[in-house]
Amino acid sequence: MTTAILSFDFDALAIWMSTFKQVTPTPLSRGEYGATVGMPRILEMLDRRGVKATFFVPAHTARTFPQLTRRLVDTGHEVGVHGLIHETPVGLSLDEERSALHESIAILADITGKRPVGYRSPAWDLSENTIALLEEAGLIYDSSLMAGDFKPFFARKGDVMSAEMFQFGTDSDVLEFPVAWELDDFPYFQFVTKPINQGLRLTEDVLSLWKGEFDTANEEEGVFTLTNHPEIIGRGPRVKMLEQLIAYMQSKSDVKFMTMGEAALEIRHSA
Repeated sequence: MTTAILSFDFDALAIWMSTFKQVTPTPLSRGEYGATVGMPRILEMLDRRGVKATFFVPAHTARTFPQLTRRLVDTGHEVGVHGLIHETPVGLSLDEERSALHESIAILADITGKRPVGYRSPAWDLSENTIALLEEAGLIYDSSLMAGDFKPFFARKGDVMSAEMFQFGTDSDVLEFPVAWELDDFPYFQFVTKPINQGLRLTEDVLSLWKGEFDTANEEEGVFTLTNHPEIIGRGPRVKMLEQLIAYMQSKSDVKFMTMGEAALEIRHSA
């Protein structure tokens, strides 16, 4: 049996303020587009296909769009932690990262009425403390690392890198759902100038690429994890392409769709 997970990083305006550091009206309006245009299209399509997804939401986005964020949980989708304002944990002190993580959890729990159980780094990168902090906070999964593709694994803590060798740490209790740029809409579709990414690929090309990745996951009876962003995938032709991919996956008799939290619980219980 293959598990298909659709994940969306609902960054809205936070990514422009934090990661891209562009706070003039036009870039900010691209984040607004994700909430006001992209999200309704995506949610309508997911409802039409009968699929529940995982949305990683910065606290800034949840505060800016509280009704939309609450609607996600109310309609059966999952909301996961994605920073306070899409900040990278790299470079934060232990206390700073701990404080930001716990504040993010508290804000999402207050707005949605449900405490999140998972995390994705806004930078797809972790500090040396992140996994231990997720474990400490009681989160059961992460989705930020790239040491696998279709097989979740327990993330390590305590790795040590030196010029002589890499020393592997010990497994944590945090289940990792690996990510990949090949399974993210940003490099294919997003056009930005700082840092430059030309994107703007044909939907037909990306559909073919993602089908190929899914076929491999299905052959290996693994977990297929796809990452999208409402401000990117939310354009009409791209949502239609994503629906075609979902229909293709649903045509396979041995595929089940789950939220990441549901899949984490199932895998942990069977381990």
